[in-house]
Amino acid sequence: MAITAQMVKELRERTGAGMMECKKALTETGGDIEAAIEHMRKTGLAKAEKKAGRVAAEGALVVSSSDDAKQVTILEANCETDFVAMGDDFTAFANRLADMVRTQGIADVDALNAAEFDAGVSVDEKRRELIAKIGENMNVRRFEALNASGGVIGSYLHGQKIGVLVEISNDDLELARDLAMHIAASNPIAVDGASLPQDFIDKENDIHRAKAEQSGKPANIIEKMVEGAMKKLFSEVTLLGQKFVKNPDQSIEQLLKEKGATVVRFVRFELGEGIEKESSDFVAEVMAQAKGN
Repeated sequence: MAITAQMVKELRERTGAGMMECKKALTETGGDIEAAIEHMRKTGLAKAEKKAGRVAAEGALVVSSSDDAKQVTILEANCETDFVAMGDDFTAFANRLADMVRTQGIADVDALNAAEFDAGVSVDEKRRELIAKIGENMNVRRFEALNASGGVIGSYLHGQKIGVLVEISNDDLELARDLAMHIAASNPIAVDGASLPQDFIDKENDIHRAKAEQSGKPANIIEKMVEGAMKKLFSEVTLLGQKFVKNPDQSIEQLLKEKGATVVRFVRFELGEGIEKESSDFVAEVMAQAKGN
């Protein structure tokens, strides 16, 4: 059967694949468009498997929020390069997933990968199709979905690299957004001293005590030195103790008292944090890819 330009055009519109890939699939399936789509999905899965071991530390952080700002999700999707991360296919995929998590109450990444993206197509299958189309490994790394019980949830994205959600006890959405921006910039570890991990407190206490003991001063003075050092540390690493980035004369604790609000919780994602990136020779990679093609 002759493969017409109209057939190629229709397959491209339905799959988003390149012209030559569509023509090849139609040729191999005798011009049957449905069979060509299935063939492309299968070959796409095989291509995705080959790329699965490649490090994907770039990507994007996206946020999905309900109109009343009481249900908000932040999601991290990863790919290999900034170029792909800024592309329409990748960003549309990531934003759709964040919407799915928020509206469907999806519990974890495994459940998200198994969820239906399109009719008869799971999120994981769609991800693999995109890998085959774009040529880079990509994955969904993590997400956090907050549901406010009383107040609202503010969000802030610093480009695609840092994302924050903050739940506060009242409906002051402007305050919540200001706090989210502050957290993006100042990176507190916890809301207050009581929320800090005990192992962190113990470690810092030991470090400051060892420093104080080197002074050779009496035990009661050493205790005061340690107490002062820990108090200073708490003001630096806890949200309530930090100075507000928009008004350094005011602490976050003072700001919240002024606004009659409390912080229930916050989430801060930094793109690619904890992923060990591979150092690579970009020129060599391009040459290798050109030879492969």
